[in-house]
Amino acid sequence: MMATREEIRERLANDGVKYLLAQFVDLNGSPKVKLVPAGHLDDVIDDGAAFAGAALPGLGQGPHSHDMMARIDLDSYTLVPWTDGIARFASDLFVDGQPHMFCPRQNLKRVLSQVRQQGYVFNVGIEPEHYLVTKQKDGSIVVWDPNCVDNLRNPCYDFKGTSNAINYLRKMMDAMGRMGWEPYQSDHEDGNGQYEINFGYTDALTTADRYTFFKMMTSQYAQEFGAIATHMAQPFTNRVGSGGHIHYHLADAATGENLFLDEEDPRGLGLSQLAYQFIAGIFAHAPALCSVMSPTINCYKRLQVEPGLTDSSFEYVWTPAFIAYGDNNRTQMIRTPGPSHLEDRSMSSASNPYLALSVYVMAGLDGIRKDLDPGEPNLGNLYSLGLEEVRRRGIRLLPQTLDESLAELKQDELVQESLGAIYEEFVALKEAELREYHRQVTRWEIERYLTLF
Repeated sequence: MMATREEIRERLANDGVKYLLAQFVDLNGSPKVKLVPAGHLDDVIDDGAAFAGAALPGLGQGPHSHDMMARIDLDSYTLVPWTDGIARFASDLFVDGQPHMFCPRQNLKRVLSQVRQQGYVFNVGIEPEHYLVTKQKDGSIVVWDPNCVDNLRNPCYDFKGTSNAINYLRKMMDAMGRMGWEPYQSDHEDGNGQYEINFGYTDALTTADRYTFFKMMTSQYAQEFGAIATHMAQPFTNRVGSGGHIHYHLADAATGENLFLDEEDPRGLGLSQLAYQFIAGIFAHAPALCSVMSPTINCYKRLQVEPGLTDSSFEYVWTPAFIAYGDNNRTQMIRTPGPSHLEDRSMSSASNPYLALSVYVMAGLDGIRKDLDPGEPNLGNLYSLGLEEVRRRGIRLLPQTLDESLAELKQDELVQESLGAIYEEFVALKEAELREYHRQVTRWEIERYLTLF
């Protein structure tokens, strides 16, 4: 049942809400907001909060364009947990009363409508890895480590490292619990200062809304402890990167039945033919998908496979760059943690979830439509094989740079169509980012070349 304005008005009164945050995201997935007095609820339902779209690159507007109006989604009501009297609503953009299809959330709703028309619901969970850091006077960053204990070579799950941030983690999980997200565990991840907090599976749109708000929450709660929460994919050269691994299945739109389950699966993974077709669709489009699921230059420093897959400082860097699948095996792009349950490890923490889920589900459905097969699962340790043997087995690699993935995107019409009106703006934004990056003179270049010649 969709919430009504009268139900929301009653909730605002009961929760003591005085202000509303009308929130949407730009092409980067960065949240943008206006603060609106609660007395103007009807305005942001019927008309929306006004934004000058030209102020935000990639949203298809110029200085002459009419206002973008952010109309709130009443079902996304979220009581802001880090302060009193404010509720957040995820919003959809409109211009002149029509859906503005440069809005990432509008695009995901368009895609999910097509998914439902085909009889499916896309259910998704996300593993939101992130670092807590502090910034030095010279602009460099260091791991947030108030008790000087988070310095192990292999810090994953470490008690002292977890205890360092236990009050941060508790505040996050308490807030998520109050919002009904069903947080079920948190831990210290493989990098010093890196954490993950897991919450419940739900439909793709709700998950994208929650992941966006999760990032907003981390920024606010981290400040209370003198830290910066970063969802940058690879903030440190010598530590593992951060992913936004997705766990997912397709469900029957009418019954809710998980359509990826087959307990008689001859391959032994508990997956249905539909699930295998979906995997094969992902593999067919994986190089182009990578441009959206790993959309920054920095993301590809997380996906690097050469000169080796192990690092001198860590046992593994957990690179998910092999376009392969298997059992409960973390050395490849897609693993099967259990029957009917797939995890894609390639998605970056720096992705825009609305765009990433849009392209991902459409690629999977393409595999179903074409009755594709992904081949036999890989059950061994791909890290131990070496790149020559990996290639001999016909296993492809994900693109190793943003330039490479954008080139793949330009050749993949299905992924382009999954982005809709956003496609050309996305490519232009990313190419401008690359041009700016290549104009920079980095510290590495100075150290390597200053006196080399």
